[in-house]
Amino acid sequence: MSKGNIGVTSDNIFPVIKKFLYSDHEIFLRELISNAVDATSKLKTLSSVGEVKGDLGDIRVRVTIDKAKKTLTVSDHGIGMTAEEVDKYINQIAFSGAEEFLNQYKDKTEAIIGHFGLGFYSAFMVSKKVEIFSQSYKEDAKAVHWSCEGNPEYTMEDTIKAERGTDIVLHIDDEFSQYLEDATIEGLLKKYCKFLPVEIAFGRKKEWKDGKEIELEEENIINDINPAWTRKPTDLTEEDYTNFYHELYPMQFDEPLFHIHLNVDYPFNLTGILYFPKIKTNLDVHRNKIQLYCNQVYVTDEVENIVPEYLTLLHGVIDSPDIPLNVSRSYLQSDNNVKKISGYITKKVADKLAELYKADKDDFAKKWDDIKMFIQFGMLTDEKFYEKATTFALLKNLNGEYAPLQEYMDKVRENQVDKDGNLVLLYTNDPDAHYTYIERAKTKGYDVLLMDGELDVHCMSQAEQKHEKLRFVRIDSDTIENLIKKEDTAKDTYTDEQKEGLRKAFEGLLPSDADKLRYNVTCEAAAADALPVFLTQNEFMRRMKEMSAHQQGMNFYGNMPDSYNLVVNTNHPLIQELVAKETSEQVNEEVEKDGKKETVVKTVYSLANEDERLKQLIDIALLASGQLKGEALAKFVNRSVDLLNG
Repeated sequence: MSKGNIGVTSDNIFPVIKKFLYSDHEIFLRELISNAVDATSKLKTLSSVGEVKGDLGDIRVRVTIDKAKKTLTVSDHGIGMTAEEVDKYINQIAFSGAEEFLNQYKDKTEAIIGHFGLGFYSAFMVSKKVEIFSQSYKEDAKAVHWSCEGNPEYTMEDTIKAERGTDIVLHIDDEFSQYLEDATIEGLLKKYCKFLPVEIAFGRKKEWKDGKEIELEEENIINDINPAWTRKPTDLTEEDYTNFYHELYPMQFDEPLFHIHLNVDYPFNLTGILYFPKIKTNLDVHRNKIQLYCNQVYVTDEVENIVPEYLTLLHGVIDSPDIPLNVSRSYLQSDNNVKKISGYITKKVADKLAELYKADKDDFAKKWDDIKMFIQFGMLTDEKFYEKATTFALLKNLNGEYAPLQEYMDKVRENQVDKDGNLVLLYTNDPDAHYTYIERAKTKGYDVLLMDGELDVHCMSQAEQKHEKLRFVRIDSDTIENLIKKEDTAKDTYTDEQKEGLRKAFEGLLPSDADKLRYNVTCEAAAADALPVFLTQNEFMRRMKEMSAHQQGMNFYGNMPDSYNLVVNTNHPLIQELVAKETSEQVNEEVEKDGKKETVVKTVYSLANEDERLKQLIDIALLASGQLKGEALAKFVNRSVDLLNG
């Protein structure tokens, strides 16, 4: 037996490993399984070039728990290690055996996972002692037993091991006793090792019989060694892709809309399958569903640094050995390969969408509502994607017709250009609430878009920036005559004093909640057949408030109270009747003229005696815009009955 010190530069390496080197304790199992699969893959590679003779026999990796001894063991039947190799690869920390092996057999192997340095030492995060029992495939090599108790001192001696391969025995620390539970280990194996290329066995299969669970003779194999993304697209059916989707996401009951199979080997290696799920609301719920693998080893589902942000809404798998990982494999580092991969995926996704739209526009339109948020998110956050997406990003009008922006603009241009040459696209986010306004627009022959998506307001602003003299305007933001002003607004015959009397009369009867809701009364000459009183909301302020809900740095707008204009239509016969019944009163008013104070006589108009009818008109306007509720609605109903009774 020999003793020695592990070749490290500091005695504090083990505290560092336990607390800082790895971000998650649970990944120790992934590292050990990866090493075991590496050893097995190396054996298969050596066999393929004739350096290992005969049948390889059983090459499964096995994980076993002994609760009595408080041990967790990972066993493989790979190439094993000699005492010299244990000294080289274990006692000299951070020297990667897999990297040396790759250099030697770089033209002959495709499945070596472990070039991550300190993987084995992650075992000490959860163990008070770790042992290695290893028998090399080399003829006449003696088996070796290595042991270490979480400090730089180790012991190494010859031993007897019946079979080729390596057993890593972890004596689990009492603090981490959860790793001696079958359910915990099986959960971690399914998380990290579900698609490894060598079979991983853990315990035996179980089934329910006569009301109790019984254990079968057949071993419980955790993983699928040939997942769909490793196979050729020509060998897969649509059913295979769908089944794999549900294998990845067993709790996802909706079917994916379509998929993209990635497969490139130059200038980087990348395989994978990306699925388009149905996405309608709540961006955050749908993010981080792409799983990142490295040679079939699960790494993370936080792929923001690998793909553009909008692609995190997709589901599926990306597998690449060319994506650099830190020692824990949990955080990604950006380099040129990552940028190339990101650009490649963006192009593949955009090309696929363009191809689907070109092949069957009607079918694409049927799927639009389910993929709209993804495409809009991409256009807002990735300029290259925006350029490609303009051909298949659709607008939908209230008739259920779909068209790309440019095509829609050409369709409505003849009728919806205002006197200043602006093309005005009208929209609603609530057809029921805006019904009255929509009907007024239809009488003018205008088309109205349905823009009720979470990102619609952002996309409208983006389109306005990209297209000169283009404006999106919500249907309730002004009178229809003002939304698309064809000529100067008609003037009424009322004096400023009469308008002021009207304004004050209505203003005094409006509900008041200045912290949450504000009304501004204006008198305008709208069409005679429009409502006598109606509400509008400034497009800019309302849009800023909506955007503030999804965009940091816009809290100023988000905290402002909602503001509406109550428009009194001075051309409506009912308003004209009320004006005719105005009472006038002459009052003295003190004014300053040429630095001197003078008293002038002013005529003030009032509608104080018409409160009931004024209140009724206000409530009709509130009702038409969906703002009349609760007690105010009940009062409106009772007042309506009273007015009908005369």
